Amino acid sequence: MATGGVNLSKEFFELLKAIGESKSKQEEDRIISKEVQCLKKKLEPTPQGHKNPLQSKKKAKEYLVRLLYVEMLGHDASFGYIKAVEMAASASLYHKRTGYLVCGACLSPDHEFRFMLVNQMQRDMQSANVLEICGGLLAATSLITPDMAPAIVGEVTKLITHDSETVRKKAIITLHRLFQLAPDVVTFDDLYEKVRKILCDRDPSVMGCCLNVIEDLCIRDPVKFKELIPSLVSILKQIAEHRLPTEFDYHKVPAPWMQIRLVRILSMVGQGDATASSGMYEILNETMKQADVGINAGYAIVYECVKCITKIYPNAKLLDAAGEAIARFIDSRSHNLKYLGVTGLAMIVETHPQYAAQHQMSVMDCLEDRDETLQRKTLDLLYRMTNPVNVEFITDKLLLFLSGTTDVFLKKQLTTRVCSVAERYAPSNSWYIKTITQLFEVSGDHKIS
Repeated sequence: MATGGVNLSKEFFELLKAIGESKSKQEEDRIISKEVQCLKKKLEPTPQGHKNPLQSKKKAKEYLVRLLYVEMLGHDASFGYIKAVEMAASASLYHKRTGYLVCGACLSPDHEFRFMLVNQMQRDMQSANVLEICGGLLAATSLITPDMAPAIVGEVTKLITHDSETVRKKAIITLHRLFQLAPDVVTFDDLYEKVRKILCDRDPSVMGCCLNVIEDLCIRDPVKFKELIPSLVSILKQIAEHRLPTEFDYHKVPAPWMQIRLVRILSMVGQGDATASSGMYEILNETMKQADVGINAGYAIVYECVKCITKIYPNAKLLDAAGEAIARFIDSRSHNLKYLGVTGLAMIVETHPQYAAQHQMSVMDCLEDRDETLQRKTLDLLYRMTNPVNVEFITDKLLLFLSGTTDVFLKKQLTTRVCSVAERYAPSNSWYIKTITQLFEVSGDHKIS
C-alpha cells in the first residue's frame, strides 16, 4: 500500500506500532476493536451544518487504509464499505485507486456494492485520461463477477486497439479475466482471434503480456495454436538475438521471462507432433546456448528448454545438448543447480533411458550431499534410472542409504522401490534372494505400499 512514513498521521502510526508490539492475539483484538469504534465515529454520516472530517481527502484516504488493516486482521469493517465505493468515484486518481483497492480487497463476490461500481468502471474506461482507463481496467479484474461481465466486455474490447501500450496491455489482461469468469460472454474463439493480432503488437511489453494469455489458452487447447509456431519461433529468435530494447534485459539476459513463456508454449504445441516439433529444433538449441551465461535467469531458460526437449517429438542432437546442460547443473557447487540437474535428468531418462549411464556417477555424488531435498530427488532419479545393466550397483546404493536413514516415510518409500526394481530387473534368483534378505534386515518392520 502507498503509505510511506511521511504520510502517516500520528494516530495511524501509533496504531501500527501498537499492532506490531502486541504480545498476544487477545491484545491485538482489543487494539483493533478500539480502532473499529474510532473509525465508525469518523466515517458515520455527519449532521447537516457540521464539518465532515472526510472533506479532507488526505484524511479520507487514511481512514480507508486503516479500514483495510482492520479487515486484514480478521475483523468486520463492513460499516465503511460505502465510503470506499464513494471514493472510487472521486475525481482524484490517487483517491480513486484507494477506493478501488479497498473494494477489491474487502467486498465479497456476491456483495451488492460491487454492482454499484459497474457504471464507474465504465466511465473510467471511456475517459480520455490514460490513468483513469488503467484504473478502471485494473479494478475490473478484481471486482467483476460473471453476472457483471456483459456490462463491460464491450468497453474492454474497444481498448485493445488503444493508442497507449499500457492500456492495450491491461485490456488484454482484463479480457482474459472475463474469459475465465464468463466463457459464454468471452468465448475461446473470440479471445484466440484477439491474441493472434496482439501477438504482432508493435510494443514488446504488449506482446509479452499476450504470451501469458496464450499459455493459459494453450493448456486448454494446444492444437489451435500449432499454426502460430512460426510466429512464436520468430519472436523467440528476435529475443535471443538481443533485438528487443535493452530495457527488457535482466542482468544482460534478454527478456528471460518472455523466453521462458515462449518455450513453455512451444513444448505444449509440439508435444508428440513430429511436424510441429521440427520447426522449433533449431531455435531451442540456439536459445539454450545463448542463455547459458552463468546467471540464474539464464539457467531458468536452459531448464525450460530441457523440459521442452523432453516433451516434444524427440531429436537426438537436442537430447545430447540437453544432457550436456544437465551434466553442468549436476556438477555445479550450487545446491539449487544440482536440484535442477537431477530433476531435469529424471525427465530425460523417463523417455530416453539410454542417457542415464553417462551421468550415473555424478548422480551418486548427489546422494552423498547433506541437503535432504536433493537426496530425496536423487533417490527418485536413481529409481527411474535403474535398468537390467545397473540394477545391482544402484540397488546396493539404495540399500546402503536405507540402512543409514531414520526418516520413516523415506524408509517406507525406499523399501517399496527396492522391492520393485529387484523383481523387475533381478539378474538371477540368487541375487534376488540375497537382496530381499538384506532388505528384511534393514527395513523388515515396514509395510510395502
